[in-house]
Amino acid sequence: MGENRKPLSLKEGHIYIDGVEVMDAVKLTIVYTPNVWSGKMLGDKGTNRRWLGRDITGSIDEYRTTARWNNIVKQYENSGITPELTIQGIRTDKDSDFYEVSGSESVTVTGAVLTGDINLISLDTDGDVVKDSISFGAKNMS
Repeated sequence: MGENRKPLSLKEGHIYIDGVEVMDAVKLTIVYTPNVWSGKMLGDKGTNRRWLGRDITGSIDEYRTTARWNNIVKQYENSGITPELTIQGIRTDKDSDFYEVSGSESVTVTGAVLTGDINLISLDTDGDVVKDSISFGAKNMS
């Protein structure tokens, strides 16, 4: 009997912002970066390392079909309150070896705050479609 190797596809999944699916999503990345202390004690030949915390960052790329980002900017401009989002990514590649062993994979971040440029409007004679790329940092994950 032969091996059937089916790597995990990045194409199979869903993205949700505050419980609403992003229907024209192109890409989601969520990155966990540990804050690492390193140092030596007397007599140590190697370096000791310890996690002291972490940073959670990410980005969402989507074709613009709603005024989601403009509305978030307007809400902040009117209220002065920093908008915090809940962002969830679910990978569901049922035809992968990963799914066979582990099932679907889900990461949810809360307290996500937009951290990069938010393009309010673009016009271009080339006639391309509008694709937003939004960066964020989050407080917590599950």
